[in-house]
Order: sequence, then C-alpha cells, then structure tokens
Amino acid sequence: MAGETTVRATEFSRNFAHYQDEAIRKKVIIVTSHDRVVGGYLSADELAHYEKLRAREREVLLVGELGDDVIADIQGAEYGVEPR
Repeated sequence: MAGETTVRATEFSRNFAHYQDEAIRKKVIIVTSHDRVVGGYLSADELAHYEKLRAREREVLLVGELGDDVIADIQGAEYGVEPR
C-alpha cells in the first residue's frame, strides 16, 4: 500500500496520539513486533472502506434453494452486459 507507515508496537503505544493523527494522512499505520506485522491502525475513511468491502463479500447460495426467478435471471445473463 502506497504511503503507509510502519511502526514498532512499543513506539505506537507510547505515541498513540501522534500515530492517530498520522493515520488521517497516511490512511493506515502498520504495527510490528519483533519484525512481524501484529496489527494495523486504520483512519476512519479506511475503516469505512473496509466495512463496505466486508459487507460485499460473497454470500454462499445453494442452487437447490434458489427461486425459479433467480435461476431464470442467471440463465438469461450475458457476460459483460448489465442486468436490466
């Protein structure tokens, strides 16, 4: 991710207010411990984007549970053509 900041966990915890402000500009603060990524701190914008992506994750549907109208829509679908 471009423009990210990586910081050690001890530094992050000692200077949380600084990195909180930094996240507004950089979007993501990567937190490491012993040279391993242990977490991250997201700006409010990045958190909203993450939540939006999570909400759009695939939902598992079983063909046997689909309604006839949904099956007809799938059968009538064409690649690259927007649904009506």
